[in-house]
Amino acid sequence: MKTLILGGARSGKSRYAETLAAESGLDVLYIATASVYDDEFAERVRHHRERRPAHWGLIEEPFFLARTLQQQARADRLLLVDCLTLYLAQWLCPDCNPPQDHHWQQEREALIAVLPQLPGQIVLVSNEVGLGIVPLGEINRRYQDEAGRLNQAIAAVCDRALFMAAGLPLTLKSP
Repeated sequence: MKTLILGGARSGKSRYAETLAAESGLDVLYIATASVYDDEFAERVRHHRERRPAHWGLIEEPFFLARTLQQQARADRLLLVDCLTLYLAQWLCPDCNPPQDHHWQQEREALIAVLPQLPGQIVLVSNEVGLGIVPLGEINRRYQDEAGRLNQAIAAVCDRALFMAAGLPLTLKSP
């Protein structure tokens, strides 16, 4: 089962994804896509780490998610990816030093192609950033557009899609 969990900031996405993972009874591998660039974000990461069970595995992969999923997926494992929008931001932000020999579109297509073929369960967390006004600035608009396209493509290949609001899951797509 492939599950996409969407929602706004502080909507309960990660907590709900962690609950699904814990209830699965499977070996859980947490794939963190963020790189830490400041103290405030380091505190957010610390909070997430403290909330997760100590026996869960962890891989930090900010750029090559498709490859990591392909390497780590197994029938007896749940991969929890948190989150797709941080992964996207690092590809689009020149200050994040994205790989020069690869491009976002290549990585995006690789992820969309590999996801339906993977064994085991995969839970992907992503922010819904398209519910507000169109942002000022070219990079901000590109980010919003690419996040929307990524969420649509991932939802299309997932078996289930949920939207979190006020900590409550709303089913958008179910098997």
